[in-house]
Amino acid sequence: MIENMVDPISSSGGTDTEVLAVVLQVREGSLQVLLWERAQEPHANRWSLPGGRLGPEEDVETSIRRQLAEKVDVRKLAHVEQLAVFSAPDRVPGPRVIASAFLGLIPCDVDPEVPEDTAWYPVDTPPVTAFDHEAIIHRARGRLRAKLSYTNLGFALAPPEFTISALRQLYSAALGYRVAATNLQRVLSRRGLLEPIGRTTQPGPAGGRPAALFRFTGHGMVVTDPFAVLRPPSNA
Repeated sequence: MIENMVDPISSSGGTDTEVLAVVLQVREGSLQVLLWERAQEPHANRWSLPGGRLGPEEDVETSIRRQLAEKVDVRKLAHVEQLAVFSAPDRVPGPRVIASAFLGLIPCDVDPEVPEDTAWYPVDTPPVTAFDHEAIIHRARGRLRAKLSYTNLGFALAPPEFTISALRQLYSAALGYRVAATNLQRVLSRRGLLEPIGRTTQPGPAGGRPAALFRFTGHGMVVTDPFAVLRPPSNA
């Protein structure tokens, strides 16, 4: 289900509408975005967000899911929401195109199959992108970081079961700074977002105390503390 959905601006007077998806996932310890390499001009060989023109009989929800399924085979999104409408007259060369952009999140334990012209890149160091797509990526990163403060959206980045240490690593990667595990557990538990599952991890080769496993109590986005802000430590 797409959150915060609004109708896109209709094409009229020579203006087209496209849908774009900023698909984010924590991979190899960093927040990464899914991009595909353009084969044609304009901006051939630059990297682009997946998406395409809005079909004449499609709403934006249907269109963005079709575009993702056809172009990058991403069907395991844990969360999708509309990000913003980008409407600068000169955002693309030629006739005006208005973009309705979406944020999509994939849990870290999923590895979607993608074609050869598609790859994951860290959001902080993307390749040269087409048009205004880097600005759209930054907007999506900011939206995610904000919502991790005041909603339960961490569920969309996490696997079904996890240790607090593993969850800390996910939040740290998404927020861009190191998060304290004890503080994160305290905040999320106080909001009723975490619950122990009654099992622990298997001891590693070096032994040590097994870590308790947790899960999120819900898997639909809800606002838990509208005034909360997660901030980096003062020495970060």
